[in-house]
Amino acid sequence: MREAVIVDAIRTPIGRRKGSLAQVHPVDLLGGVLKQLVSRNGLDAAAVDDVIVGCVDQVGEQSVNIGRNAWLSAGLPESVPAVTIDRQCGSSLQALHFAAQGVMAGVYDIAIAAGVESMTRVPMMSTIGVHGVPMTRDLQERYRMDRWNRQFFDQALGAEMIAKQWGFTREDLDRFGLRSHELATKARQKGCFAREIVPVQVPVPDAPGEYRTFAEDEGIRPDTSLEKMLALPPAFEDLELITAGNASQISDGASAALVMSREMAERLGLRPRARFVAFAAVGVDPVTMLTGPIPATQKVLDRAGLKVEDIDLFEVNEAFASVVLAWQKEIGAPWDKVNVHGGAVAIGHPLGATGTRITATLLNGLEERKGRYGLMAICEGGGMANATIIERIPE
Repeated sequence: MREAVIVDAIRTPIGRRKGSLAQVHPVDLLGGVLKQLVSRNGLDAAAVDDVIVGCVDQVGEQSVNIGRNAWLSAGLPESVPAVTIDRQCGSSLQALHFAAQGVMAGVYDIAIAAGVESMTRVPMMSTIGVHGVPMTRDLQERYRMDRWNRQFFDQALGAEMIAKQWGFTREDLDRFGLRSHELATKARQKGCFAREIVPVQVPVPDAPGEYRTFAEDEGIRPDTSLEKMLALPPAFEDLELITAGNASQISDGASAALVMSREMAERLGLRPRARFVAFAAVGVDPVTMLTGPIPATQKVLDRAGLKVEDIDLFEVNEAFASVVLAWQKEIGAPWDKVNVHGGAVAIGHPLGATGTRITATLLNGLEERKGRYGLMAICEGGGMANATIIERIPE
């Protein structure tokens, strides 16, 4: 089997809802990232075998295969195909799996995995508004949704249930949220995101035809505090613990990774930065829903023949603070190896873009620390998760 490697991974700065990226069409947002990925690696775009894109709310401006539309919008060759996939929050991590597995199987020489979500322009759950509630009565009865007065599985409720099951207090959750902002602030100050972020030209409000450069994540709050977080009300009336301060931010953004066979990278004179070691995908209880990173981590470690102590850095998506806290309690990873540059609580969580976003962050973190193995895991709506282990290739 051939070896699949990551040559590059980039992302836009992540914008707040109704923030700097609000006026950028998601097709153009992703198209810009794809174009820059090709350009900065001196790649002949026509040589790409496939473009695999994660996007959750595939409706409106994100409908009709946004991967293909973004590629064409960027002026890239019509001969290259693209596909858009949905594995909820892990969509672009799954795109990365498919790209790497295609290379390993000999189907691709060069593939791009990417993701995009404009949660400002295409709000979360937009597809439900168009197509109706995605649960039959039989499924609702199977999981007794009437107990929570819900028509479908609710992630915030799941996060609250996880917090209570593992015994986390409101202060525990808020301290984790504060940690995310503090680590992201330090990482930005040190320039840790510089290599992965590609600036975006965004319209200047009330100035037709004028643009400015948007180059830094918009959700990081250097001035927040535990006191401020504890003062926030619950996100929903029937919750007690989950607030805007200990949950991921609703965001806009795009990201992409360039995947090749090692032989192709070397032939093109491009440096492989990491190789793929193992992949895993799991299903869990769809009511609590967000515990998936625990068995996904265990499964991917088993497949790789590795132990927790072999991993130098972990990136576990911060959908909610309780997700990562429960994961750490079960897996036992040391905190100084977990989300060391902050996570989605601070940086933001543009659903379809998060998988390849954390790929870029993990890859740069491994290079910065000269680490060897990195592990990524993401919980997903409907009770799923995927996980990936990569190994840094020294220069």
